[in-house]
Amino acid sequence: MHLKKFLVASSLLIAGVAIPSTVIAQNRGTPGKFDFYVLALSWSPDYCAKKNDPQQCKQGKKLGFVLHGLWPQYQKGYPSNCSTEKLPPSVKQQFPNLFPSDKLYNHEWEKHGTCTGKTPLEYLALSKQYKESVTIPTTYNRPSQPFRTTIKDLKSAFVSNNSQFTVDGIAPSCSGSGRFLQEVLICYSKDAKPSPCSAEILRRSQKSCGQANFWVRNVR
Repeated sequence: MHLKKFLVASSLLIAGVAIPSTVIAQNRGTPGKFDFYVLALSWSPDYCAKKNDPQQCKQGKKLGFVLHGLWPQYQKGYPSNCSTEKLPPSVKQQFPNLFPSDKLYNHEWEKHGTCTGKTPLEYLALSKQYKESVTIPTTYNRPSQPFRTTIKDLKSAFVSNNSQFTVDGIAPSCSGSGRFLQEVLICYSKDAKPSPCSAEILRRSQKSCGQANFWVRNVR
């Protein structure tokens, strides 16, 4: 076997188990080498309907959209775990309540932040900047009762409240086989300007929220 072919074949085996090349590509990212950002805002009532997380889901917290993370993306796939650098506790302390639970700080930095090419301080500062730049539509501001919506109406609500957004730059995802709003992804260029999401993300969004409409759970 030629050396080049041997190296390719070997790269697809880890501990004797065949690994899809797309997965390996995602875990071989180079910090700073990616195409665009995704700001992931999770709908906390959906998470709390399925998880027993006292920090995020304590009765009376009434959290709506919360920061899941700021993710570097390729047009297809994404880089992850690009270095072993840790998030210093002193940096984390400078951004209280940025994430809905303590465990997300380290997880998001290690999986996604290390691929941005930024320092931990810069990554959390950028995450805060992106999160605070989004105006949440009134309908989604701590609703006391559940309501139904559609992909089209959700996107229109965000565009109406954020004039710089476009419908192709917003991609909701749903849980329960498309029955409940789970998350909203908002796409940005590397220079912090709202931009269209990749075809892959938009396609996945349509599949995830594929029913005619879906429920938005109320806060608690």
